[in-house]
Amino acid sequence: MSRALITGIAGQDGSYLAELLLERGYEVSGIVRHDPAGDFPNLDGVRGEIRLVRADLLNGEALAGVLRKERPDEVYNLASPSFVPRSWEHPVETAEFAAVGVTSLLEAVRSADPGIRVYQASSSEIFGEPSESPQTEETPLAPLTPYGVAKAYGHFIARSYRRRHGLHVSCGILYNHESPRRPLDFVPSKIADGAARVSLGLAEELPLGDLDAERDWGYAADYVEAMWLMVQQPEPDDYVVATGELHSVRDLVEAAFAHLGLDWRAHVRHDPALERGRAELHRLAGDPAKAEQRLGWRPRVGFAELVHLLVDAAVARLTG
Repeated sequence: MSRALITGIAGQDGSYLAELLLERGYEVSGIVRHDPAGDFPNLDGVRGEIRLVRADLLNGEALAGVLRKERPDEVYNLASPSFVPRSWEHPVETAEFAAVGVTSLLEAVRSADPGIRVYQASSSEIFGEPSESPQTEETPLAPLTPYGVAKAYGHFIARSYRRRHGLHVSCGILYNHESPRRPLDFVPSKIADGAARVSLGLAEELPLGDLDAERDWGYAADYVEAMWLMVQQPEPDDYVVATGELHSVRDLVEAAFAHLGLDWRAHVRHDPALERGRAELHRLAGDPAKAEQRLGWRPRVGFAELVHLLVDAAVARLTG
C-alpha cells in the first residue's frame, strides 16, 4: 500500500486529493496547523480513514520527524494562504508559508528520505502580467501580488532542489479552480451563494465589482488528479493545469442566475468599492497542452457545468 502525506489537507484541494488517494488504495495522512481533533468540515467524509498530524511547516526538524514517522512515498505540499487579495494584508505570513515553508519542507524531505516524491503547488499568479497568452511552462515569471511573488519563490526553489539534490519534485502551475468547498471570499462561490439567496427570497440583490474581469476557471476535483499524475511520472517536471478558456465575471453571473430561472440584470448591482487594484487585473489563461500530452490529463467538468454545480450546492446548503 502506497503512503501519501498532504500538507494543507483540510483545504479545498487537500480534501479532494485525500479522497482521490483513498479511492486508489493509499494510506493517507495530513498535516494541520491546529488540534487534529478539531473541526475540519471538508474532511467529514473521510475523517475515519485518514490520520491528521499537527506540525509547523516552518520547523524543518519537526517536519523531518513527521516524515520519518509517517514514511510517505509521496508528499503533496498544498499548505499556503490561497485568497490572493488577502496577501496584501498579510504579506509576511504569505511569504512564510508559500516561500519559506516550501524550502523547509524540501529540506525535511532531503533529511528524512530523498527518495520521497514531492508535489509542489505552484500558481498562475507567478505569471502576474504575462508577456504572452495563453501561458505555458516556459512563459517568463512576472508576479505582482505578494502571493504571486511567494509562489514564484516556491516554484524556483523546487526547481533548484530538483537540479541540485536530485529530488523528484514537480510543480503544478494551477489556474483558478473552484468547488462547493471554496469559502465565499472567492467570486464564483460568492456569486453562486448570491444567486441562490435571491432565488430563495433571502436577498434581493448581489453587489459585485468588475464584471469584465476574466479568469481561467476549472473544477478542483479535476485538478487534483493532475497533481497525482505528475508524481507518478518517471521524471519530475512542471505542468500548467488549466482549461485554456477565459470567462468573465459577467459570464459567471449570467450562468448562475439563468440556472435558477432568473435575469441577473434585475439583481446584480455594481459596487466600485469591490473592484480590485491594478495589480490584480491581469488576464491569465493557461495552455494545458503539456499536461494533456504527457500526463493524459484533461478537465472533465466544463464552465457551465461547474457554475451549475456551485449553484446547486449553494441552494442545498441554504435549504438543508
